[in-house]
Amino acid sequence: MANRSSKLGRLYIIIVFLLLYIPIVYLILYSFSKGTTMTNFNGFTLTHYGELFADKRMLAIFLDTILIALLSSTFSTIIGTMGALAVNNTKRRHQRETLLSLNNILLVSPDVIIGASFLIFFTALKVPLGFWSVLLSHIAFEIPIVLLMVLPRLDEMSPSLINAANDLGATTGQTLSRIVLPVIQPGIIAGFFMAITYSLDDFAVTFFVTGNGFSTLSVEIYSRARQGISLEINALAGIMFIFSLILVVVYYFIENHNASKLKKQDKLEVTGK
Repeated sequence: MANRSSKLGRLYIIIVFLLLYIPIVYLILYSFSKGTTMTNFNGFTLTHYGELFADKRMLAIFLDTILIALLSSTFSTIIGTMGALAVNNTKRRHQRETLLSLNNILLVSPDVIIGASFLIFFTALKVPLGFWSVLLSHIAFEIPIVLLMVLPRLDEMSPSLINAANDLGATTGQTLSRIVLPVIQPGIIAGFFMAITYSLDDFAVTFFVTGNGFSTLSVEIYSRARQGISLEINALAGIMFIFSLILVVVYYFIENHNASKLKKQDKLEVTGK
């Protein structure tokens, strides 16, 4: 019975992965087609990639999208980590639960509501819509994600480490830099990469806060799709997929490096004993 359940589980996973990756492969495959539509594959060519790299507007939007993702994830990681530290240091249970509830509301709220709220907010403050409005919006909706990635690491950390550091006369800065941050580093890194992913993927919020003369890939692709998608968009999808793979590989190597580092530290502690 257990063996049968295991086979059904594997079959289910295979079907899910096929459903997820077949459309991506189909999209990238037709970026190499000589035709102009995705109805028939008319032979191999790199013409559409050449058109993409010759499209200065699309390249500028691509670079702006990457810049927004990197800047917003960096700032949101810093602020989200500080927020996680503040929530973790909250002594009263109801205050902690209230803060977490307010944080979770932003995660479950529809993107349309959040985007409209940002639009009203920036309009009321007379903030021009463009690069800065998009950047601030992305930072705002990425902070709750980072906080939830970092907070479990803080909860797992033993209070005795902090107490020992205080007994040895460590300052707050030394305790934070030498004990707390190394322990929660995996959560910070995971939060950073999740923030990048959410920024690159976002459409609804960005659609509300973009102004004339500035756009991101998601908004630009939507605008062009209304006029009929060209295979240049397929080429762009291929490049973005490769970029995503690079992010996954970098995250994988960082996690493996951290894991091997922890194992070495554990061995040193055991041999030291």
